[in-house]
Amino acid sequence: MLKRSFSTDTPIEDIPIRLFGVVRESIVDGPRLRYVIFTQGCPHKCFNCHNPESHSYGGGKLTTTAKLWADIRKNPMIKGITFSGGEPFLWGHELAVIAKKASDAGLDIMTYSGFTYEQLLKKCETEPSVKELLSYTNYLVDGRYIDSMRDLNLKFRGSTNQRILDVTCYPNSTEASEIEL
Repeated sequence: MLKRSFSTDTPIEDIPIRLFGVVRESIVDGPRLRYVIFTQGCPHKCFNCHNPESHSYGGGKLTTTAKLWADIRKNPMIKGITFSGGEPFLWGHELAVIAKKASDAGLDIMTYSGFTYEQLLKKCETEPSVKELLSYTNYLVDGRYIDSMRDLNLKFRGSTNQRILDVTCYPNSTEASEIEL
């Protein structure tokens, strides 16, 4: 059995990040066993959001990218990382720092956003941190949660307007295909 080895030869950039919380082992926030990072702060404030406490920009707790990466490395069974929120793209650079290390270690990245993919592409034109995080994202769940479109049978999303997109080829291609995981 191949055991995942996390590279320790290059230190991770140690920068502050404000979190709503983490889940160290999840099978409901993306495919396979994942480490989930919930960021703090959200401009969308979706009605009946499952994390309404994450909306405030000053709430949550401060930690650092290095501490998060050290925590992720503790579990060799983790197959991927999920960024959720709040709104992860508000912390694009910080999450991209973690995503780069994770990608180098063979982990996949799933990012949830209240923005649509098309809105994120537009943001990439003026916000380098959005482009940076999107560049490391393999799977994007996009769009605001809409309570009237709630469907409990959906896998990895809450309302029927949300899509799961394979964006692995970004930035080489802006084409994204909708997939089922």
